[in-house]
Amino acid sequence: MDRQEVIDTPRLELHHLNVAELISLFETPEDPWIYEGKGFTNPHRELIDGSGPLAWRVPQVKVEPRLNKWFVRWMVLKENREIIGSTSFHGAPDEHGMIEIGLGVCPAFQRQGFAFEALAGMWGWVCAQEGVKTLRYTVSASNSASIALVKKFGFSHVGQQMDEIDGPEEIYELSAQEFKRLSF
Repeated sequence: MDRQEVIDTPRLELHHLNVAELISLFETPEDPWIYEGKGFTNPHRELIDGSGPLAWRVPQVKVEPRLNKWFVRWMVLKENREIIGSTSFHGAPDEHGMIEIGLGVCPAFQRQGFAFEALAGMWGWVCAQEGVKTLRYTVSASNSASIALVKKFGFSHVGQQMDEIDGPEEIYELSAQEFKRLSF
């Protein structure tokens, strides 16, 4: 199996989807087999009603399955074993060691610290991977909640870019070395 270990945070478990699960979730989202034997449910229909990153990640893993190591993880709330969001890196670290992340939290669970907790877990995991030097987070200038979130980690604004889908975005970065010095 190409599944990565579960990342454990105080209130969440971040469960990695293997290649078959990722593809099935995108191509046949109503098929329940990917939840069988997992001990958690998806009552909020995370990545079912809106595919989120799947439209980009599935074509990538079909070409290069080894990239899946960096991709989608469910955010499972320990308290009730429900999926409340997801997170995914955009790909493997680039030639400079930069890696970018995205995440989504179901509306009913936003503004409760789950995004911070998931990012801390994901960045902690990725900083232990070979070749990772820079953490990147991009966000719309109008998304004040996400900007405040990334600033809590000490990220610095380093520029802007035009995203084909999302439009103009602000770019924030932090060195992996600096992240490792932080404690959460």
